[in-house]
Amino acid sequence: MSAISLRTRDDCRLCGSRQLDQALSLNATPLANAFVTDAELAVPQPRFPLNLWLCRACGHLQLRDVVDPELLFRNYVYVSGTSPVFVEHFRRYAEAMLAFTRMPAGSAVVEIGSNDGTLLRFFQQAGMQVLGVDPARAIAAQATASGISTRPDFFTPEMARALKRERWEARLIAANNVFAHADDLGGMVDGVAHLLAPAGVFVFEVSYLVDVLDKLLFDTIYHEHVSYHTVTPLRDFFRRHGLELVDAIRVDPHGGSLRGIAQRLGGPWPVSPRVEELVALERERGMASLETYRTFHDRIAGLKAPLLELLRSRKAQGRRIAGFGAPAKATTLMFHFDIGPDLVDYVVDDSPWKQGLYSPGHHLPVRPASALYESSLRPNDALILAWNFAPSILAKHRAFLEGGGEFIVPLPALEVVKR
Repeated sequence: MSAISLRTRDDCRLCGSRQLDQALSLNATPLANAFVTDAELAVPQPRFPLNLWLCRACGHLQLRDVVDPELLFRNYVYVSGTSPVFVEHFRRYAEAMLAFTRMPAGSAVVEIGSNDGTLLRFFQQAGMQVLGVDPARAIAAQATASGISTRPDFFTPEMARALKRERWEARLIAANNVFAHADDLGGMVDGVAHLLAPAGVFVFEVSYLVDVLDKLLFDTIYHEHVSYHTVTPLRDFFRRHGLELVDAIRVDPHGGSLRGIAQRLGGPWPVSPRVEELVALERERGMASLETYRTFHDRIAGLKAPLLELLRSRKAQGRRIAGFGAPAKATTLMFHFDIGPDLVDYVVDDSPWKQGLYSPGHHLPVRPASALYESSLRPNDALILAWNFAPSILAKHRAFLEGGGEFIVPLPALEVVKR
């Protein structure tokens, strides 16, 4: 990995304006999902800038520094299916979209960034023809082997044209937690507009910037996420690309997300009043104001000292501390708050894709959750790095608490959970 892997754009990803002001700066980090093997431990991992810029013209918040997507996504290690919370979310998501579209059995459903096919499987079970598109070759191959046909590549206008020639004109195209990943969002949406059936819909979920600020979810900022979305700039962006945003729904994942639904301009669905309600909310909250992000930076700084003080005091008592969960957000949290191997001994994660590897930058070993109960490894404390799953983690690991262990929840408010 070298400087060649990074480029800096000088225009807004949504509207093309060059009126960009730096709104927020976090500590530089390695790539959030760049886990390494034993053989790679000696190879230095570069850290990349993590600065957010606000467009004066349309109000979109974004990274200007863009890491090569081949590095970010070809050897991806995150899979949705290992989280019962996400599996249930996607089940309800598919149910809601089937009710919204009322599409007949046999309709084509295409998902961009389909990962292991968790969402598509629910559409398949409802009788739809499904196709995934995902650049993570190993995960795409596994999804295909499990019965969810997946193209191992990036979604582009060229791919959209090819899929349409193959008669994949879609009644529904989904893009979940990938609409924040694409540097060429215009190209992605042009491809969507080309592939959509006349009465088709495009549905996407992204972390909602209002929730990021309200709940101090700064650790959802990392290099895979080049865009931090609000409704106001998206509404105009879609219209410029032949689509119309017809609904905007706040949903739970990742501490607070936005589900947007778009159709072709002049399509059959009326625009929900929720769209204008969120535009008004964003205006009221000053989402296009630099001062809003300066205040956010100060609030983040206020979280760091109490958490570090707690971890250091416990470490000074000779306690062993494990991290629970190895999500991408853990990289931002640990590097911005200076939490390293001096405070955390190892990390546990339920994903077999991450077990046996080492965490980005700090190279903490990633073990299965069973390590919490092994006498030679058992920690006194478990810092929940996957804090958005804290309720389900606490419920699943009552035995750890009953055995005298304590969970530390760092966000959105510091909390210690004891027996």
